[in-house]
Amino acid sequence: MKQAKFPPGWDEERVQRILAHYEKQTEIEAIAEDEATYEDRRQTVMAVPNDLVSVIRALIAKGRTGVNRGSNL
Repeated sequence: MKQAKFPPGWDEERVQRILAHYEKQTEIEAIAEDEATYEDRRQTVMAVPNDLVSVIRALIAKGRTGVNRGSNL
């Protein structure tokens, strides 16, 4: 069997905890969690065309690496 490759900071235990959280969550709890995301003023939720998602992800990753410290990314 192929060994799973996790992003930095992730491991099998973390994945299992997250899966367990969502598997035991009721539909009402899931809706409340989704709605809370939209109410969090520390985040922005927006719709973007699918063909721009990879470009946006690359820009966010570039901002997180500190390469582009002058931007708001």
